[in-house]
Amino acid sequence: MKILVAQSFGICFGVRDAIAQAEQLAAEEPLTILGELVHNPIVRERLSHQGIIEGSLDHKTASSHRVMITAHGASERQRNEWRAAGFELADGTCPLVQHAHEQLKRLVAKGYFPVVIGQRGHVEVRGLIEDFPDGVVISAREDVATLPKHSRYGIISQTTQPIDFVREMVGLIRRSYSDAEVRFVDTVCRPTKDRQEALRKLIQAVEAIVVVGGKTSNNTRQLVETCRAAGKTAFHVERPDDLRAEWFAGISSVGLTAGTSTLPETVEAVQRRLEEFSQCKNQQQHET
Repeated sequence: MKILVAQSFGICFGVRDAIAQAEQLAAEEPLTILGELVHNPIVRERLSHQGIIEGSLDHKTASSHRVMITAHGASERQRNEWRAAGFELADGTCPLVQHAHEQLKRLVAKGYFPVVIGQRGHVEVRGLIEDFPDGVVISAREDVATLPKHSRYGIISQTTQPIDFVREMVGLIRRSYSDAEVRFVDTVCRPTKDRQEALRKLIQAVEAIVVVGGKTSNNTRQLVETCRAAGKTAFHVERPDDLRAEWFAGISSVGLTAGTSTLPETVEAVQRRLEEFSQCKNQQQHET
């Protein structure tokens, strides 16, 4: 079984830096992270082994004086409430998520009605929209029809949305509200775009794809959906133990990619397991 690895995959600089920051802070004094630092169970286990506590952004209580915003960011309202409650606030927000916050604030300051394209309820999207209670999150094409009527719409997106979907949604808004001024700022992050583009190339070369990443990771889930939309079988796993040899019966080529919160050692372990499956298949063929 031939195994091809995507040209761009796995951990991005924002996740890498947030993990390093959390580990450094925890070495100095007790630390509580306000939610999942990144949506990856192996990262969470690694942090837990270092004594880092996982708390909640919504509950203004923690067992440590120092608390940390996750890589997904948070609203100014949440930040101010934590400071007012007497906690020292460390910020692990990805710079590209910070950029999305800044762009939305600028649009609102210029008089545009705020619209965020993204997964409703996702922690990053919550952080983007919470400071603008009148704003709207749209997650699907049918949501466009529910937008309140305004003369000016300012649109950004969750950083991990597929750019093709975002552009399609912006075009639909422009057509549906042709009398309005629509201003779109592209806030899909470069690592997400790179991994999606590399996956599209990989899809053309293999029969099935293994996607490594957390089950609650939006960008990992988008990679899986891209595979399936292209008619390819996709196996979403979090770690090598999730793989099953029987999945690859009759498959001669498999691709491998990973979401932006997936550690390189996890991808390497999954690749080794796939290579073991391939060797077993070769041995069985020789024996027969």
